[in-house]
Amino acid sequence: MTVVLATVCEDGVVIGSDSQITDKGRGMTYPAEKLHPLGDTAAWGGSGARSVLTDVKRCFNEKSAAILEAPDIGRALQAQVLPILRHHYDTFIPDVPGEEGGGTPSAYVMAAGWRDGEPWIIEITPSGMIGHYADIGFHAIGSGAAMAQQAGSLLSHFRLGKRSVRFGCAAVLRVLHALDLTSASVGKPFSLCRIDAKGAHHLSDEEIEEVGEVVRKWEEAEQAVIAKLFD
Repeated sequence: MTVVLATVCEDGVVIGSDSQITDKGRGMTYPAEKLHPLGDTAAWGGSGARSVLTDVKRCFNEKSAAILEAPDIGRALQAQVLPILRHHYDTFIPDVPGEEGGGTPSAYVMAAGWRDGEPWIIEITPSGMIGHYADIGFHAIGSGAAMAQQAGSLLSHFRLGKRSVRFGCAAVLRVLHALDLTSASVGKPFSLCRIDAKGAHHLSDEEIEEVGEVVRKWEEAEQAVIAKLFD
């Protein structure tokens, strides 16, 4: 199971992901990085066929400047992803003897950033459609997306859009922790990237551990408040 999620904060955007790849055809899972830089001011993640996402990564590395400087970032992303999808759809062999149910060449791509004082979260679907989610404030892709959306809804009363990216990192990590508890195929290590007017910063393992400590204190504080309310 894969999950990549992003949330809008008052001063930026936070995007995070798990690292577990599920290969249904071979009945196995393995760790892999799903969150990648998109230039210096954005980040992206993907869900679906690894061959497609490998080509997307190569393309985005080469053309990140053109994408981020385009008047319409959504269409710029679409223009790069569509030819890759079409190529894999055209060359895919669906009926391989002995490997029924081995997967498809479809993939979802989600990117997030901050430009001109405004957040953006954009998804490119396997059919090439563009989805804009900055106004909604939260979005997720991958087979764990539905659970991530539900977990995000349960945190909505904290009004993430009115809080800093520091709080946003804790909220995204808390959602990832929740998915780790409820799904065997979502797991560590987790990746986080905070994006604001200064650019995109991919958190190190040590920084993610520090955010994890904040999450632990947050959960303990909630338990203390609940205890006082119902004692």
